Amino acid sequence: MASNSANLWVLLGLGLAGILLMTKKFKKSIVRQDFGAFIEKLLLVPPPQPPPPKAPHPLTALTFAVSDLFEIEGYVSGFGHPEWAKTHQAASRTSLVVSTLVDGGATCVGKTVIDELAYSIHGENKHYGTPINPVVPARVPGGSCSGAAVAVAANLVDFSLGVDTVGGVRVPAGFCGVIGFRPSYGAISKTGVLPVSASLDTVGWFAKDPNILRRVGHVLLQPAFGGQHSPRQIIMAEDCFQLLKIPVDRVAQVVVNSTEKHFGRQVLKHEILDVYLNSKVPSLKEFHNKKKNGDVKTSSIRLLAHVMQLLHRYEFRSNHEEWINTEKPILEPDFSAQMNEIMKISEAEIELCKSIREEMRLAINSLLKDDGILVVPTMAYLPPKLDGKEILSEEYQSSSFSLLSIASLSGCCQVTVPLGYYDKCPVSVSLIARHGNDRFLLDTLQTMYASLQEQAETHVKSKSRNTDSGENSAEMAKEKGNQAFKEKQWKKAISYYNEAIKLNDKNATYYSNRAAAYLELGSFHQAEADCSKAINLDKKNVKAYLRRGTAREMLGYYKDAIEDFKYALVLEPTNKRASLSAERLRKVFPVGY
Repeated sequence: MASNSANLWVLLGLGLAGILLMTKKFKKSIVRQDFGAFIEKLLLVPPPQPPPPKAPHPLTALTFAVSDLFEIEGYVSGFGHPEWAKTHQAASRTSLVVSTLVDGGATCVGKTVIDELAYSIHGENKHYGTPINPVVPARVPGGSCSGAAVAVAANLVDFSLGVDTVGGVRVPAGFCGVIGFRPSYGAISKTGVLPVSASLDTVGWFAKDPNILRRVGHVLLQPAFGGQHSPRQIIMAEDCFQLLKIPVDRVAQVVVNSTEKHFGRQVLKHEILDVYLNSKVPSLKEFHNKKKNGDVKTSSIRLLAHVMQLLHRYEFRSNHEEWINTEKPILEPDFSAQMNEIMKISEAEIELCKSIREEMRLAINSLLKDDGILVVPTMAYLPPKLDGKEILSEEYQSSSFSLLSIASLSGCCQVTVPLGYYDKCPVSVSLIARHGNDRFLLDTLQTMYASLQEQAETHVKSKSRNTDSGENSAEMAKEKGNQAFKEKQWKKAISYYNEAIKLNDKNATYYSNRAAAYLELGSFHQAEADCSKAINLDKKNVKAYLRRGTAREMLGYYKDAIEDFKYALVLEPTNKRASLSAERLRKVFPVGY
């Protein structure tokens, strides 16, 4: 009898264990169905359709979600942190942008996960879980509006809303393989939206379909923000593309081919943004001198990254310091360190950052005018692995914020456009138009989108079968570059050398020659990087050592410059240029060199 009772208890125990296991599996399946994108489900339905002959609402039958920064009447905005939700009341009104979309015929179905206090661009949240990137689950989705991007990428909604401060919409769009739009600063009301950084925040949105992206824009954007016309110049930011950690032509050539197809080769222009901004944003020089004491030169776009980060941290602290001090929430260590560090920044330095922001808007507006598009990579890196160390590296942070700072500081509109995959990860490119030219940018995207996708697919296919003929074409491009160099057309020479490298990226001479053109333009960081690539390919390339030595001398890396000139002499003992340069530097810097 005792034995039967024991068996009964064993069976009951196994049964309960089975139920618990099934419950856990069921919960996991629920989470996976929405990829962890939503923090709360809700339903805001549009008003009835107007009677004929009036047109139906422009967003009829579309569903959308909003990031957890937008106020919705009767719900608490959690701001990516449970302590915020506990210490704030439910909203008494719905944010203006959400109401406008619902009145336009769209149905709001929920709130989505954001990074802690919408501060990071990684997309990870230890409190609510990191949303799963639907296209590459082992990689981060990007932030701060990770859940909104994931909801669109997983086809859970037609579009979604986010806030882009230093990349909150653009980064997750790029990492999740969807379209992300950051409007011009001030183009869309932020009433009823939690502030992150007042002078950088913009309400943006995600979609998979460019037509839906455009329809949303036509509801939210005022007619004053740009008219319909075709671009007359599409400007490739050459130095920005050099930050890419994947082959440059995988992104740049796709845009070039699509541009030529729609608008003709004559609209394509090439710009070294570092050179342009050095001449058009004078306060950058003063900022550089304060940060580095003038000893080491830093490229203008990397300086802009510092400026943007300072403004971001300063304004965030100004907005939320009282809550942080009162409630003392548990925050990420890096975040806390940055908040403490910003207290050491003087008001004068913040004012200088604001001056740079104003000069940046004038500079980019002047470059693009009413009919220009600036083309840059969205991010330099593929989506980093979950819990990986790469995302914390200084180079990742610097290159990422350098690219993101252009639109954030200038207040210009930017759209992130997916371009298929590289190494099984999504890649993207970004198009930027002047402040206020939002409709123009959306219309240009609508025109180019299908072609960009076709060209991306064609490029991947042709790359796999087109290697032999490329070497001859590369040599022809190099010769054209050499001729342009002789004629002192430096930018034109760089574009030809770019073409040669795209066709054959294993030839050291192409990098060395492009470095020579960069030196003539004063783009010393780019010149140094190209020389290093040339030397990696050919350890005996004397010209590459000489040019890198020159670039390093101009950047203030005197010890490294001397080493380059000395090694050039080892390879070629009679080289007068190397000898004179090394001797000159040794006389000026004899101690420790």
